[in-house]
Amino acid sequence: MTPCPDLGSGTSARPRVLVCDDEAQILRALRVILRDAGFEALPAAGAEEALDVAAVQRPDAAIVDLVLPDGDGVEVCRRLREWSAMPVIVLSAVGDEDAKVRALAAGADDYVTKPFGPRELVARLRANLRRSDPGPAEAVVEADGLEVDLARRSVRVGGQDVHLTPTEFDLLRQLVSNRGRLMTHRDLLRSVWGAGYADDTQVLRAHIANLRRKIEPPGGPRHIRTDPGVGYRFAG
Repeated sequence: MTPCPDLGSGTSARPRVLVCDDEAQILRALRVILRDAGFEALPAAGAEEALDVAAVQRPDAAIVDLVLPDGDGVEVCRRLREWSAMPVIVLSAVGDEDAKVRALAAGADDYVTKPFGPRELVARLRANLRRSDPGPAEAVVEADGLEVDLARRSVRVGGQDVHLTPTEFDLLRQLVSNRGRLMTHRDLLRSVWGAGYADDTQVLRAHIANLRRKIEPPGGPRHIRTDPGVGYRFAG
């Protein structure tokens, strides 16, 4: 596998990734997966050890299990966010929807469900590292026939103008500006409608349905992906 370019701020030629899991087998697997993908793994078996490693070695990203012997991944995310903007990916078992939402609300950037595929994990990690240092903002976002001009607030599908309401455009802008990143229901509601709507998921679902109908013609590409019970991501 081709080594990953140095996307981090550390002194190592390889981006350094904190990996925290109390299962020795998974920790070993993560170290091998990351090494083969061009990263340097910084292992930790518990919440306090993870926070110590992060404070001393300043990793470029973190992969943290939600269930730890001396705490949980949600608290690790929260405490990391007190001083760091590094990408944080949480690992969770199938069915831990509430825990996923709490972790994302605490500052996690993404989650991967166990058992996970190495290629998916590495792809998510690289995508989050790119987003943490995105370079100049895109004025126009293009993806499979969809063109979103953020400055002019205009949208075209297959070369044809598409009319969106101001709210629909603001919702689409949030999604495309965080391309590939999972946006929780709460994140989108607070960003587009305000804090008073943070729990009104029915409003969000209705607007997502309208937006999909306008930008995803029948038989065409699907730009907005649903993470059931958690949120949405722009997959373009």
